[in-house]
Amino acid sequence: MAIIKPFRGLRPPREIVKDLACLPYDVMSTEEAFKMALGKECSLLHITRAEIDLPKGTDIHSDEVYKKSVSNFALWQKNGWLKQDDEPTYYIYAQTMSGRTQYGIVGCAAVDDYLNGKIKKHELTRPDKEQDRMVHIRTNNANIEPVFLTYPPVRELDDIVKRIVKNEEPEYDFLSEDGFGHHFWLVQNPVTTALIQKIFEEKVPYTYVADGHHRTAAAALVGKEKREKNPGHTGDEEYNFFLAVHFPADQLRIIDYNRTIKDLNGLSNKEFLTKLEMGFRIRKKGTKIVRPRRLHNLSMYLNGIWYSLTARRGTYDDSDPIGILDVTILTNQVLSPILDIQDLRRSKRIDFVGGIRGLEELKKRVDSDEMKVAFALYPVSMKQLITIADSGNIMPPKTTWFEPKLRSGLVIHLLE
Repeated sequence: MAIIKPFRGLRPPREIVKDLACLPYDVMSTEEAFKMALGKECSLLHITRAEIDLPKGTDIHSDEVYKKSVSNFALWQKNGWLKQDDEPTYYIYAQTMSGRTQYGIVGCAAVDDYLNGKIKKHELTRPDKEQDRMVHIRTNNANIEPVFLTYPPVRELDDIVKRIVKNEEPEYDFLSEDGFGHHFWLVQNPVTTALIQKIFEEKVPYTYVADGHHRTAAAALVGKEKREKNPGHTGDEEYNFFLAVHFPADQLRIIDYNRTIKDLNGLSNKEFLTKLEMGFRIRKKGTKIVRPRRLHNLSMYLNGIWYSLTARRGTYDDSDPIGILDVTILTNQVLSPILDIQDLRRSKRIDFVGGIRGLEELKKRVDSDEMKVAFALYPVSMKQLITIADSGNIMPPKTTWFEPKLRSGLVIHLLE
């Protein structure tokens, strides 16, 4: 069963939390991080994207960046911008987007649960990205940014969260610049803390990585590394655990993750459309944006025109957890055989656009001639994600996009 441990969080004072909290390190460029931190002296971006405090053009993976992160982290604590709680606790972190709120339990997941498969994943990770976050965790000796996990809903946990939210004032309650609400409570009753831990241990057999596969892998690998270097290892050390927010699966919603392509592999528009007809029924829709309406229905934007593409029977396998996915259909019917894009992780001819940017972003990229064609996909469901993780399969790259993103800096976990 899942181990979710309370911990002594390192947190900002209430009056600066809005300026200190920031988006995850990996959803922005250096230039975007610099702009986000402007006018916010205490922004956590000075720690998670420390290159913004160094000369322009500094290699983001250089020793100078990691050293600056460490020195800033120490300074933030010295300044009182981050203070550690006296007692181990859980926290409730709620996010509101478009009138809908999801409630997560913040606690430390176990390194052993990740290593033995009790924390299940649905994406492959890249060693270079793992290494970057490992260095960041190792040098700061802390999980500064949380990972986003989910679990099959448990009524008893839902009831505890509802009771706390209803009866207690939040420690933090603010709107971020993107208009999303962030609400944060401390679980201060030791009886409730013990009950939460007991319920996870007895009723949650597995948890699932929703977002943050590289951060999860890096946190677990640093914990493993530390135990191997400690001859007095007992298993109770803080490095055996890492910071995570756990949301019940029935509260989460995955949004679309779309594709843009730089060229048609030497084909004319007419030739490309002809080849597409082998795998799809094509309907020309005009200049108004078209959104996919159901599974196996895709939208395409080409040469100023939107098309509706419906996959023909035989191009997908609804009994296969990977074969049923529309990203698989697009890859097998279009990207690989027609456009000759064989490696989605490394090809420079394809780009991935999170649905939070809207389908207008696809149109913009094609109209600007940056891209030649764009495809909009129907979102994957949470049921599909869990089925794939349970079956031991791996989703194709860039299949799921969760929104809103967790804000970093609401609470930090120290490894010592």
